[in-house]
Amino acid sequence: MAAKIIQSITELPVDDIQMGTRLRPVSKAGVEAIKASITELGVMKDAIHVRKHKRSGKIELLAGAHRLTVAQELDWPTIKVVCWDCNDDFARLMEIDDNLAGAELTALDTAVFLAERKRVYEKLHPETRSGVAGGLARHGLANDTMSFAAATAEKFGISVRQVERIVRAGGSIEKDDAHRLRSSERPVTLNDLTELAKIGEVTERSRVIDLLAEGKVKSAKDARKTWASEQNRGVTPPMNNTEKTWQRLQDAWKRASKAGRVTFLEEHGDEVQALLDEIREGQA
Repeated sequence: MAAKIIQSITELPVDDIQMGTRLRPVSKAGVEAIKASITELGVMKDAIHVRKHKRSGKIELLAGAHRLTVAQELDWPTIKVVCWDCNDDFARLMEIDDNLAGAELTALDTAVFLAERKRVYEKLHPETRSGVAGGLARHGLANDTMSFAAATAEKFGISVRQVERIVRAGGSIEKDDAHRLRSSERPVTLNDLTELAKIGEVTERSRVIDLLAEGKVKSAKDARKTWASEQNRGVTPPMNNTEKTWQRLQDAWKRASKAGRVTFLEEHGDEVQALLDEIREGQA
């Protein structure tokens, strides 16, 4: 990964640094905690990390959103920085790892961050994707790069199984979903997120998220029971496995962005084409 520190830049005007779009919003409690630390120590103990774009010269924040917010609120003219020359993927990983390592994250934010970290990691190391690594090994082309789950488990001191569970939960959360769930008075748990990941139907999923966000239920399981009751689902014949799979795939495709669909086809396009060819041959 091409990234290097620009040694000549160690301090920058606060107003020149662009916050950009963050994976989670800045919390008031986090800002106040840093202000209290500055009052006690007399300094902000850690520099923020920024990126300087070569062409535009724009300065973009990588890590330290709470520290930058404090500097803005205290009207500091400048702030200490570590300035990087790097690509987009390095920038995203810097933000993710800074939050995972340096803050008390909710279950929701941890899941969202790890799911995004998996996306970036496997983009940087495509050979570690599920299905690809095994194929490379069979052809004697495997390398020493660990799978995302193994690498993340080692980096953050948790089990591979726990990483996989959290990522599955976070991977099912869209940006708007996360925003709605953060507004809940009752913190959303990993069990709630795991239950959400099981929901294939868009209408049910939206209703369950609303019930959780509004604090009207104690858990996602209770929210699903409420939704089922509202829909009179108790008298509806259950779908068979084929119908359930079709419903989940259809809803996932509808929810996916164009970029998400392209990534899916890049990974599974050959399998899709093979199935289409098989169907055509059967119809001939």
